[in-house]
Amino acid sequence: MGRLDNKVAIITGAAGGMGKADAVLFAKEGAKVVITDIQEEKIAAAAEEINKNGGEAIGLVQDVTSEADWQRVVDEAMAKFGKIDILVNNAGISSPTPMLDTTVELWNKVMDINIKSVFLGQKYVIPKMIEGGGGSIVNISSIAGLTGGNGAGPYTASKGAVRMLTKATAVDFAKHNIRANSVHPGIIQTPMTEGLMKDENMKAWFHSVTPLPRLGLAEDIAAGVLFLASDESSYITGIELPIDGGFTAK
Repeated sequence: MGRLDNKVAIITGAAGGMGKADAVLFAKEGAKVVITDIQEEKIAAAAEEINKNGGEAIGLVQDVTSEADWQRVVDEAMAKFGKIDILVNNAGISSPTPMLDTTVELWNKVMDINIKSVFLGQKYVIPKMIEGGGGSIVNISSIAGLTGGNGAGPYTASKGAVRMLTKATAVDFAKHNIRANSVHPGIIQTPMTEGLMKDENMKAWFHSVTPLPRLGLAEDIAAGVLFLASDESSYITGIELPIDGGFTAK
C-alpha cells in the first residue's frame, strides 16, 4: 500500500522544482494530485508525465494570488475527486534584494506570491477539509523564515509570515482534525537557484555554510513533505521542519 492511498492533494507551483518533486512522489504513494502553476505548458507536461507513469493527476493553470483562481481550483478538485485531504502551498518567488533597494511594487509582489497565496489556499481548502473530517496542510517556507537572512528583507519577512500563519492555522483548526506544518528548505538545487549555481564562488559559499557534504535536491524536500502530509505524522501539528543539511544548526 502507498503512504497516501485514497488521499487527494492540491500542490501549487508544481511545474518544476520542489513542487513537481512533491507531486511525483505523492502520486507514487497513491495520492490523486491536483497540480497548479502559472506556466501552462509546463504544468500540463508535469501532469501528463505523472499519468503516463501510472499516477493520477490533473494540471491546472493558476495565479496563486487570485482569489477567483483559488475558488476555481478548489471547485475543479472537488468536481473531479470529491474531496481534498492535503494542501501543499509550495508556490513562491525568491527576491535577493536588499531592503533599502526594495520598491513598494517589489515588496507587494513578494508578499502576494509568498504569503497571500498561502492565506487564500487555506481560506478555500479548509472548509472542504472540515467537511471531509480533517486534513493536512504543508506550507513551504524557507530557512529564511527561521534566520535573519542576508540582504533579502522582503523575502525573509514573507517566509517568516508563512511560518507564523502556519502556527496560527494549526491552533485554530486542530479541533477539526486539520494539521498545519511548515517546511524550511535550505540551499536546494532547483530551477530557482540554477543561475546562482553557475557562479563558482557562490556555489562554494553554499557548500561552506552547509554542514553536510552536498547541497539539497528537490527530492529531499519532497520526502519531508510526504511525511507531514501522510498519516504517519498524525500527531504532529504547528511545527517547523528544516530540511537544510544542517544550515540552521550552526
